[in-house]
Amino acid sequence: MRSKPLKFRLVPLLFLFLAAAAGAAQTRMPNVIFILADDLGYGDLGSYGQRTIATPHLDRMAAEGMRFSQFYAGSTVCAPSRSVLMTGQHTGHTTVRGNAGANGPAAQTLRDEDVTLAEVLRLAGYRTSLVGKWGLGEADSAGAPWRQGFDEFFGFLNQTHAHNHFPDHLWRNDQRVVLKNDLVPIGSTGAGYATHRIEYANDLFFAESEAFLEKNRASPFFLFLSLTVPHANNERSRALGDGQEVPDYGRYAKEKWPDAVKGQAAMITRMDAGIGRLLGRLRELGIDEKTLVIFSSDNGPHREGGPDYDPAFFNAGGGLRGIKRDLTEGGIRVPMIARWPGTIPAATVSGHASYFGDLFATWAELAAAQAPTATDSISLVPVLTGRPADQKTHEYLYWEFHERAFSQAVIWQGRWKGIRTGGDNLTLKVYDLTADIAEKSDVAMAQPEIAARLVAAMDATHVPNEHWAFRRGGGNP
Repeated sequence: MRSKPLKFRLVPLLFLFLAAAAGAAQTRMPNVIFILADDLGYGDLGSYGQRTIATPHLDRMAAEGMRFSQFYAGSTVCAPSRSVLMTGQHTGHTTVRGNAGANGPAAQTLRDEDVTLAEVLRLAGYRTSLVGKWGLGEADSAGAPWRQGFDEFFGFLNQTHAHNHFPDHLWRNDQRVVLKNDLVPIGSTGAGYATHRIEYANDLFFAESEAFLEKNRASPFFLFLSLTVPHANNERSRALGDGQEVPDYGRYAKEKWPDAVKGQAAMITRMDAGIGRLLGRLRELGIDEKTLVIFSSDNGPHREGGPDYDPAFFNAGGGLRGIKRDLTEGGIRVPMIARWPGTIPAATVSGHASYFGDLFATWAELAAAQAPTATDSISLVPVLTGRPADQKTHEYLYWEFHERAFSQAVIWQGRWKGIRTGGDNLTLKVYDLTADIAEKSDVAMAQPEIAARLVAAMDATHVPNEHWAFRRGGGNP
């Protein structure tokens, strides 16, 4: 296993990284846990309006903390969303801007010169761990998690391998860990499905996370728990018609639903139970009030569980238009719950418009570390600590997407949403989110000044990237 010790000497930007305090000041640095669901919709939790799927622990987390009503993922698919999270840069600036597909592995790999939030927190004195799905670099690349600031890694390196919820192996740092499941392989990444399903990846991830808490309870830590539920096993969906893999259907076993639908509900409720155990472990270890826990999802809900699964069955989008791979609200607006007993006011709801990139500056501020200047990140510490009047805002939030055909989206002042689609022949639609959250009425013609402002923002914000050119069909879904 190789680290990159020269990185901080070779990149001038990194000389800005100075931990501001040690000793007594370090004891005030909170632990940080970020729990990321995979393809969970805005309406999939009880605290966000779900009425069928049980999520009691996340609902309690919202009651004990803060729920964000206008929080956005970094992208509408997994790899770029994680790149935004890691670098604090939106998809017009970050390295990985899509699921690479035909563009090759380099297009989905963080570079040595990329500065990640894990590196910032580790330099500030945090023990850093990634448990679960990575998707930003293979073992032999500069993007491997142990070369991007994580002291410990256990999980999936390759995002297609991560489709398989009963894999035959996982990775612990740069070593393969053989599991008891068999594998019917599809492709060369470790994807496929098991016929003898014994070890469920997400159960292993929760156990690994609890062990990490036990081991590091006495010092500041950053745990990124990157789950793979309720993402479908796409390969199993295509082969067997049901990709919603779960050890059992639990409370939904007797429902007269298709198996894929029962599996979807069971995946979410099983995830919720694991989160409940994790929060309980914080209390048992006496570090509950020292730990900020944030929960979110990497993009909107999927329709990949098989022909019998439709996200509309559970109203997974919560009334928003679109799903994964759309830049409408349903594809990018996601749940976000933050809990930090004694610091975050309980039972509060924030309408502050923010996105994955803002977590970089937030955690850097809490760690008393200097974030890089080349980010698109604004700290959420004021709103989290009950000082919304002090909270800075983005003039606009930006996304671009390279699958199917190049498209862009901008939200200006948290209200006006512009979506430009069509690849080489871009056309603009404008929506007023305050009056039309479902994005049904295009007001571009009625609001020409707003439309012009949104187009100007789109034109100014995209920075060329060698792997993600401004062209039709820049990726592979």
